[in-house]
Amino acid sequence: MSASALPTADLAVIGGSGFYSFFENAEEVALETPYGRPSGPITIGDVAGRRVAFFPRHGPGHEFAPHTIPYRANLWALRMLGVRQVFAPCAAGGLTPELGPGAMVVPDQLVDRTSGRTQTYFDGGGVHVSFADPYCPELRASALKTGVHDGGTLVVIEGPRFSTRAESQWFARQGWSLVNMTGHPEAVLARELEMCYATIALVTDVDAGIEVGSGVRSVDAFAELQRHLEPWKDLVRTAIADAPQKPCDTCRSHDGLTLPIKLP
Repeated sequence: MSASALPTADLAVIGGSGFYSFFENAEEVALETPYGRPSGPITIGDVAGRRVAFFPRHGPGHEFAPHTIPYRANLWALRMLGVRQVFAPCAAGGLTPELGPGAMVVPDQLVDRTSGRTQTYFDGGGVHVSFADPYCPELRASALKTGVHDGGTLVVIEGPRFSTRAESQWFARQGWSLVNMTGHPEAVLARELEMCYATIALVTDVDAGIEVGSGVRSVDAFAELQRHLEPWKDLVRTAIADAPQKPCDTCRSHDGLTLPIKLP
């Protein structure tokens, strides 16, 4: 499909585990990018008067483990469709007693503890992207509703295994709030593409070292996610309704640098 024939959207939702659909009767488009195929076809529909693109980051059948997700293809495909703002729901483990299962959190900081993931489009040229504040302040504000926790640090681990007790205790001692496997490099790739990006995390478990017990099990985390899936989707919909119509200057600036790639 030629670029001129592509449907367009200005905002996207990249769904996390269990977040396999977002709307019905939507247009679907399959794309190829210079970085391969994204996780799956992208659906485009209307939400709160906005044209919104959606796909599940793990694939429609959860085909991709966290470390094998084609992150660069995913973000590039969205920008090919005209997307400039991204909400990124994700499941996470809580690292504080206050953030138990069912809590919804809009973090304001990120720590990368992954290894081996390609995390940039800029393989050449003297480009250094500002990332001191990894999440868009305007999109974050749109997602902060009554009962939603404001702020906190999301530490991203390589996966697919969960943390040991010692690791989660160490994360908690650093003052970090949440642990997750997909928040990086997604956030920094969005910044490189001059896209506003904010995470809306659903806590599915208390991490292994924070609570005495058998540790985190996938079956329990997925069950907790399903219990809170519809309120989580409702929060994303209201965030879309309240999101600004245009990307903010902070997220779409490369400080006047000439980029070594041509953005779509």
